[in-house]
Amino acid sequence: MTHFLLMTAMMAVLCAAASADDGHTIFAPGAKLEKISDQFAFTEGPSSDSHGDIYFTDQPNDRIMKWSATDAKITTFLQPCGRSNGTCFDAHGNLITCADEKNALWSIAPDGSHKVLVTDYKGKLLNGPNDIWVRPDGGMYLSDPFYQRDYWHRGPIELSCEGVYYLPAGKSELVLVESGLVKPNGIIGTPDGKTLYVADIRGDKTYSYHVQPDGSLTQKKLFCELGSDGMTLDSEGNVYLTGKGVTVFNKAGKQIEHIDVQEPWTANICFGGKDRKTLFITASKCVYTIRTRVHGVGSQ
Repeated sequence: MTHFLLMTAMMAVLCAAASADDGHTIFAPGAKLEKISDQFAFTEGPSSDSHGDIYFTDQPNDRIMKWSATDAKITTFLQPCGRSNGTCFDAHGNLITCADEKNALWSIAPDGSHKVLVTDYKGKLLNGPNDIWVRPDGGMYLSDPFYQRDYWHRGPIELSCEGVYYLPAGKSELVLVESGLVKPNGIIGTPDGKTLYVADIRGDKTYSYHVQPDGSLTQKKLFCELGSDGMTLDSEGNVYLTGKGVTVFNKAGKQIEHIDVQEPWTANICFGGKDRKTLFITASKCVYTIRTRVHGVGSQ
């Protein structure tokens, strides 16, 4: 009996090791979720620059924060910042942000100066750009749900839908590419620029689309039965959704992992650090990290 139990235990250890080697876990060996700060009002929109530094927003305090990949210190990058929400870096090192205060899209240079890219669609005020993804050629996709803000000085919703828009590289006029979602929110694309994922947070679904050269979206497909606030991808094509913690799906749409974050709401997520293997999570008043076996890819 003792020999049998010993063999059983050894087989369990070997199976666990084989599972990790076969890529059945996204986490690094011994990795634990770590709260690195709780000094904020509400955290959102993390993105990683080319050095692995992560920029994220503390929207109620109207500031963009920076987490250093070198020493893990957090400093203020820009305040005020137009009440920026979702963010994404472009190929030139500019931080593209959904500047919610005046329903605009900003491009913020490394020195903190900014220019307004868009504020409207065909003369009508945007609902409130929420999340953004920059594709490899510089074109941008943004979600535009309507969430009433107490700091707005505007009238009611002007547009007929809560849509997803495409902004061609170097242009200033948006193109509506998806109008059939209830409330689009999280958005992310693959590094080859061929697939876009959009979460319908009110519809509690996430969809995938084929991205066409002109920016249009085709072959809409249900990816999973879960909506999301923020999204990211890893090097194996896994898709990370947020809300009640972090839920991870493989590229076939099957859930493979869940990270339980003990906060009222988990808003957004990205990979950073010098090796892109630090998963950075914005959750309510806090930010968390956890080390992974996989790494981040493309614009995040």
